[in-house]
Amino acid sequence: MKFDARIDGRLIHCLITTDRPLIAPVFCFSGMAPMMAIEGGEKRHGLAGYTEIQLPNLECGHAHRLTIAHEESDFFPANRAWLPLGAYLRCAGETIALPPLPAGVTIEPRPTPPTDALLLRLCPQPTTFTPSDDTLLVEGFDVDGADLTAVNQLCLRTGLGPFLLHGGTRLSVRPDPALRAEGYRLDITPNGITLDAADRAGEIYGSLSLATLRKTHSGSLPCGVIEDAPRFEWRGQHLDCARHFYQVETILRLLDLMALLKLNRFHWHFADDEAFRLELKSLPALAQTHFRGEGELIPGVFGGGIRSGGRYTSADAQRVVAHAKALNIEVMPEIEVPAHALSIARVLPETRDPEEKGREVSVQGYPENVMNPAIDESWRVWEAMAREVASQFPFGVLHLGGDELPPDTWEGSPAAAALKQREGLSTKEDLMGWTMNRLAEILQREGIAAAAWEEAALGKVGIQHDALLFNWSGQSPGLEAARAGYRVVMTPGQHLYFDMAQTPALDDWGANWAAIIGLPDTINWDPVPDDEPQLEDRIAGVQGAFWGEFTTVDSEAEPMIAPRILGLAVMGWQPRRSCDADTLHALAAHYADVFAAMRWRAS
Repeated sequence: MKFDARIDGRLIHCLITTDRPLIAPVFCFSGMAPMMAIEGGEKRHGLAGYTEIQLPNLECGHAHRLTIAHEESDFFPANRAWLPLGAYLRCAGETIALPPLPAGVTIEPRPTPPTDALLLRLCPQPTTFTPSDDTLLVEGFDVDGADLTAVNQLCLRTGLGPFLLHGGTRLSVRPDPALRAEGYRLDITPNGITLDAADRAGEIYGSLSLATLRKTHSGSLPCGVIEDAPRFEWRGQHLDCARHFYQVETILRLLDLMALLKLNRFHWHFADDEAFRLELKSLPALAQTHFRGEGELIPGVFGGGIRSGGRYTSADAQRVVAHAKALNIEVMPEIEVPAHALSIARVLPETRDPEEKGREVSVQGYPENVMNPAIDESWRVWEAMAREVASQFPFGVLHLGGDELPPDTWEGSPAAAALKQREGLSTKEDLMGWTMNRLAEILQREGIAAAAWEEAALGKVGIQHDALLFNWSGQSPGLEAARAGYRVVMTPGQHLYFDMAQTPALDDWGANWAAIIGLPDTINWDPVPDDEPQLEDRIAGVQGAFWGEFTTVDSEAEPMIAPRILGLAVMGWQPRRSCDADTLHALAAHYADVFAAMRWRAS
């Protein structure tokens, strides 16, 4: 079998060559959005970007030409990620996988500028560094005053070499409650090193600074005094494990990278239209959502192919939480309420109004993907889901979702209309805000804090109960929420969505709806406007996001996340506007050795 495809403006030209004659095969594949056949076949079925095209009889060894395009006339393929993913043929009850197209980042990284100007090859850069003229040659550290076993294990896992070494450079760790939370002070002298730390986090971060400097300075540490503390409390990274199922080992590797960059919040997105991947005893029917593909509940959307997916058990969740906790990282799970629930609504149809006469369609092209808050079964499911998920994550913060409610949602539901009348609500935003607020209140009574995407604040009511909002569509909604009194985590798609392509080249990889995001774009903004410094207290922090629509194997995420995650680390830790593009590129050049040591593919 041979399969190839190329972009020609709005069109995608495909060549399919089989090694045997096939009678009327069906070409199945995943695209960015709903697709149609232009020439060489006839569309027979689709769900969002998943498409089935009836082909004519195929002769052995003869290349069949097929031309396809997005149904939306203004959708132009941006790069190779928009070509058919997970393609296969269905013929006479048999499924035949086609060779996958070359996937993932293949473009060459931008040439790096000179790096000699950096006194410390460390990201994020410390708050202050007062150098002396000496250097200290180190192989490892002989520590007193703290248990740094977790740091040593991290260094071994990431290829940075053993941190602990009996008879190595003396490292004396001392508590200093006068320092800011998570802060530390390093005094590096030719005779040894003193680490003063505000708390356990400060001990970890000060130690990891030493481990990183040992690598980036080839074992010869610059002497001087480093004083360091974070700008923001929340320094997060999100991973979408619903569109693509990442192995637990991959998640643990991401946590290790986060720790090296002093990121401290992992947003675990395992629930979406395509799957709910955490196994729940209270809702066993959700096990039907763990896989997608041929004959499954959800077909092979987003590169799913003939079959893909998986589930996370309670033991998996405990493993992730424990690994993160040892590195000063808290794990926040997300459950998605009320939209982005296609798979749940399909296995639990009682969560929708049976009298519903409308037919909402999500921006991704999914019909009927919203649960109905006027139906008692929806609340049974939401409460059971929220309680069991929250019970597995001791951080005590549960992200409820609340984003991308499709147009016309609930407009054809008599039950929803009656609920709106009873509660004095008018719009779908009113009803969603009421829903999110009610669930947040239920959780608060049980000691669980709610978080949600920015849309949860919309409507007549809007989520309350000290909910933490996550801004994503652009900086403005986040600032509006902060002005309204919400605490906000800034996750603007234009700067911190690492699934966006890094260049406009057709040979690149990724989405482009928010922006093309090169490394400098990750820092060419500030969460707090210059003319509104008072909002600093309302901005809890920043967070990067990686959505899995284009990921077909775990490793494809690595060069999308790094080196751009360095910009996230800068924005979360360093004082405002303390890093420019040249410095960030220089840091990326030095961190190439760190990425290589941990076998993280950064280009």
